[in-house]
Amino acid sequence: MTRTVKCPACGGPSLYAPENKWRPFCSERCRTADLGAWAEGRYRLPAESQDPDAETPAAPEGTRRRDEF
Repeated sequence: MTRTVKCPACGGPSLYAPENKWRPFCSERCRTADLGAWAEGRYRLPAESQDPDAETPAAPEGTRRRDEF
């Protein structure tokens, strides 16, 4: 039974089987484009605060923050 999924890069059909060496991508081109996006930092998560002077939240009672060791 062959399964077809949506290519995460282009949205086109992609064979999700061992025969497709680029799976879940439809082609080497889409796989390379996705890798390039990761390398360029396009998949970054936003930081909670961009202000370096922002107050660090207090650690729960009985624990220490990393910077307190």
